[in-house]
Amino acid sequence: MEFSAFFLCTLPDGGPAQRIYSETLAHVQIADELGYDATWFAEHHFSNYGYMPNPLLFAVKIAAKTPRIRVGTGVLVMPFWNPVRIAEDIAMTDQLTDGRLEVGVARGYQPYEYARFGLHKDDARDQTDESLELMLKALTERSFTHDGPDHQIPETTIYPRPLQQPRPPIWLASSSRESFDLGVRHGLKAITTTSTRPIEAIKTSWQHYLDAREAAGVDGPTDFSVQQNVVVAPTDGEAREQMANVLYNNRQARALRSDSQRIVDGLSADLPYEDEPTLDELFEERTFSGSPQTVVRKLRAYTDICEIKRLNCVFRLGSMTPETVAQSIRLFAAEVMPHFK
Repeated sequence: MEFSAFFLCTLPDGGPAQRIYSETLAHVQIADELGYDATWFAEHHFSNYGYMPNPLLFAVKIAAKTPRIRVGTGVLVMPFWNPVRIAEDIAMTDQLTDGRLEVGVARGYQPYEYARFGLHKDDARDQTDESLELMLKALTERSFTHDGPDHQIPETTIYPRPLQQPRPPIWLASSSRESFDLGVRHGLKAITTTSTRPIEAIKTSWQHYLDAREAAGVDGPTDFSVQQNVVVAPTDGEAREQMANVLYNNRQARALRSDSQRIVDGLSADLPYEDEPTLDELFEERTFSGSPQTVVRKLRAYTDICEIKRLNCVFRLGSMTPETVAQSIRLFAAEVMPHFK
């Protein structure tokens, strides 16, 4: 199994961007030293839920400050980008990171963001399907054309070409069978998130992935990545104390997904919702949190039901201190990773 350190770059207090960027850089440098395979950054817009409108820019910064860790986008929201332009940006970023780039893509889930780009989330699936097809053409074909419902491109070649050939690894964030079908059809790796969701969500996603591969006649190794909130502390009790921070992120994502957010001057309110998980439920069933021994046990429950190529560890949640995050990154590397590496 491979391991990534994932960063949403949230600041609940709406503090300065330089703070979250410098603290994230320090955490990635720790992950690089400890042997994590990759680090990922989420694209979000227009609120303090995420300070990362362009993860490709930050990937270049990280690559310049680390010697070996791969850098990734988790994820680029395809309808927000011109697909030819994003292919150029990906290729250039791959060159500037010395071929250490990995690309996560998806259609996004926040109506709030869509509305502020003048787009409609109801159109996202079709837009993503065409944009993905066009982006892949631009990255992999020396010369390409395209004639689709939203984009008509005459014969074109992008420069620079990607350093990694035929292109950098591309992961499609998926949960529905349709998304897994799309990814398998284009030869993409699959990433699914179970953050604060019961383990049954993984069972469902894994089965969708297997069914999509079978329907497409795909054999060989699987490329299935799981993203989960991770809090490792010396004791279960100390990890349990961080569950309020996990709940904060859960509430934010839930409100933004359902378009029930309340955002004033860019600050997103902490809104409880009906039937939200308790702090005990988050600790016991819906996160990889606890002492190293507890986290090993929880992760083994996942590996018993699916083949995880890479685990994306969401280490920083809510108002966690940088010291708490660094401790979690270090303990996971020292006492959890060796059981699965």
